Amino acid sequence: MKTFIHLVLATLLLACSSAVLAEQKKTLGDWDVHYMVVDTTFLTPEIAKANNIIRSKNRLLVNISVLDTQTQAAQSVAVMGNARDLMGATQTLSFKEVKEGKAIYYLATLAYDDRDRLRFAIDITQGNNTQTLKFEQTFYQ
Repeated sequence: MKTFIHLVLATLLLACSSAVLAEQKKTLGDWDVHYMVVDTTFLTPEIAKANNIIRSKNRLLVNISVLDTQTQAAQSVAVMGNARDLMGATQTLSFKEVKEGKAIYYLATLAYDDRDRLRFAIDITQGNNTQTLKFEQTFYQ
C-alpha cells in the first residue's frame, strides 16, 4: 500500500489549484521538517475516511513530517501548535501521529474562511530538543 503522503500528493497533482501550496521544507536544528497545508476537499473520500478526516470546503489539513538531516530517517516527535488569523483569533492544532512502514506523519485539521491569512507556530519536541516551525499562508475557497 502506498504511504499517505504519496496518496495526498497524487490527489494534489490531479486537482491542480492555486489554493494549494506545494510541500515545503525547513531545516530546524538536526531536522528537515517537511510541511504542507491543503484544503481537505483535495483528499479522496477513501484517504479521508482512512484517516478520520472530514472533507469540507472550509477545513484545512496540516501535514508535517520530521526527518533526521543526516540519515533522512523519520523521527518520532511530539508536535503541537496553533494557527492565528490577522484578527488575532487562534486555533489550537491537535496533531495525530500516523505511522506507515518507516514513514511518520503528523496530521491536524482546522477551519478557515475564504482569503484567510493564517500564521502557523508549531513546536516540535524530541527529548530536550524543541524547535519551532513558523510559516504563514493565505487560503482561498
